[in-house]
Amino acid sequence: MGGECYIIPRIILALAGTVMTMIVTQIGPMTASIDYADALSKSILFFEGQRSGKLPSTQRITWRKDSGLQDGSDIRRDLVGGYYDAGDNVKFSFPMAFTVATLAWSVIEFGQLMGSEQQNALEAIRWGTDYLLKATSVPNVVVGVVGDPNADHNCWERPEDMDTPRTTYVVNKTSPGSEVSAEIAAALAASSIAFRGSDDKYSKLLLDRAKQVFDFADQYQGSYNSSIPQGACPFYCDFSGYVDELLWGAAWLLKATNDAYYWNYLKRNLNHLETEDIDGNPSGAGINEFGWDSKTAGVNVLISQRVMKDPNNANPFVLNADEFVCSILPDSPTVKSVSYSPGGLIFKDGGSNLQHATALSFLLIVYARYMIDAKKVVRCGDFVAQPDKLIEVAKGQTDYILGNNPLAMSYMVGFGQKFPQRIHHRGSTIPSIVAHPKFLGCHGGDLYFKSQKPDINQLTGAIVGGPAKDDSFENSRYNVPQSEPTTYMNSVFVGVLAYFKASA
Repeated sequence: MGGECYIIPRIILALAGTVMTMIVTQIGPMTASIDYADALSKSILFFEGQRSGKLPSTQRITWRKDSGLQDGSDIRRDLVGGYYDAGDNVKFSFPMAFTVATLAWSVIEFGQLMGSEQQNALEAIRWGTDYLLKATSVPNVVVGVVGDPNADHNCWERPEDMDTPRTTYVVNKTSPGSEVSAEIAAALAASSIAFRGSDDKYSKLLLDRAKQVFDFADQYQGSYNSSIPQGACPFYCDFSGYVDELLWGAAWLLKATNDAYYWNYLKRNLNHLETEDIDGNPSGAGINEFGWDSKTAGVNVLISQRVMKDPNNANPFVLNADEFVCSILPDSPTVKSVSYSPGGLIFKDGGSNLQHATALSFLLIVYARYMIDAKKVVRCGDFVAQPDKLIEVAKGQTDYILGNNPLAMSYMVGFGQKFPQRIHHRGSTIPSIVAHPKFLGCHGGDLYFKSQKPDINQLTGAIVGGPAKDDSFENSRYNVPQSEPTTYMNSVFVGVLAYFKASA
């Protein structure tokens, strides 16, 4: 099979921020009662299927084995570990750090609602932070990518066999990468909070490194698009500029330290966000966006908790967060940043649409909880939104993803009676090395990719890209936007599921 069958640029995953016309929503057929606890357990289990490195004896997805054990050897560093972002075998630090940051945020907000799954969530965070500590172990140098993305995407082979170049791409003082560095700082700072009380020594290590990496990101500004284009683009180009990551990093450091330096940094630089970066270059980070590329809505929601009860400091964070909420709610008369499918699913332009439904649902629930604490409502023109309206919209998205939709299909692998069976994921498609010990090279997995049979290995808990705007779904490995899972769809959904598990 030719390599063009595998190369799918991540441009289709970028948050577009395009204002779209609202479609009247209609909820699909009701399904049986949804087991949110089971969905939560599986959503966390998924991360074990994405692990790179030497797997522990406690590994629960047992068809996965050790991989990438020589990562970093080309620059004489130990870069073993971390996560593969999706259905490929590359370690992209930018989306990996966003995954870790939002998984940590899920634990910070909802960990007490997770029960025994909180420990599994912390272990998933640690697998990421252990790697991010390695990626930032040399001062003023940050590892952006491990693995040649183009070579990897030309092959269909399981990670345990991969023989494509494991090239290490780094940013440094002369070739900076503020977005990937600041995103890592955010992940480490958020994780430091998540580990407080259970591992204070590790928490301090994470926070100290977060400060160091943030200082590097801020002092040596520039985009990794230019510094390591072969590693960053087209798969995870930063389309929104790097200022949103700098503010995201500062926001998490503020929450972790309560240091006025970061508060002043946020207030001083927020005005650069919507139209330009700190150097005056155009930026596309609209205030209604949240995902691996743009963090703006996340910054405003996160900071709003700090200032919602203080009118003197609430502007513009709370006003921006309110506008974000109004742009999503179906009943709001204001301009929308999303559309809805006939079955009620949130849509934004680009592929892998469930990244939007999961991330925006997470922010709606978090913001609703802040609103309850502050006894606040959101005013969208003449429409007044109580916190329960935000929860209602988030629940509609959650239930749709888990099976309450026109196809009565769960978009989480292994959850419910009907779920995707042919996902765009190398390890799921090809027999494990236990079942097939013989080496399978670059094109050794082609026949399995082409097969119409269900996946050989079930990647339990994986959330795929999801249906089209008309609620249809093509259960095909070739349809990457619909069938590929990613870590950052699951990371935010962990918090969503923990909330609904507790409120069911």
